[in-house]
Amino acid sequence: MMETALDTRQETRTIDFPRFGLCTYTESEVISFPWGLPAFPQLRGFLVLSVPGQEGFIWLQSLDDVKVALPLSDPWSLFDDYEAQLPQYARQSLGIEAADDFCIMCVCVVGKGAAEMSINLLAPVVINLKTRMGRQITLENQAYSVRTPIPRKAAASPEQVAQT
Repeated sequence: MMETALDTRQETRTIDFPRFGLCTYTESEVISFPWGLPAFPQLRGFLVLSVPGQEGFIWLQSLDDVKVALPLSDPWSLFDDYEAQLPQYARQSLGIEAADDFCIMCVCVVGKGAAEMSINLLAPVVINLKTRMGRQITLENQAYSVRTPIPRKAAASPEQVAQT
């Protein structure tokens, strides 16, 4: 049977991730990073995964290199006073027109022994929810750090995040 441009069916794919096991997804779930990420410029396709028991964190799992998965967190859930003013180039390159077009998440880093966790507030990951396109951007004229300690009470289970 021939598919038409109006056909909304999508082929499902299954991939075995080292951290998360088998995962089935469709192309519409993929987040595209046309510019890659600063540490991984060659990686362009990602899935957003949530893991039971790791509330407050999601994982940005690469489809291009299954060994790469970055823990992300909503910065406002950790810091009420966080103010991310997106540079104009970020809005334009991602096609952001309205506040509900996008979300901002920040990359978390688990330190040695998983006892210390930090979050990169200076360079958040911005995802256009409509186009499913993302980009990690550096905030301009902001005094945030790339390694802001996460308050211990907010890091409910850093050991679980490190072990995943």
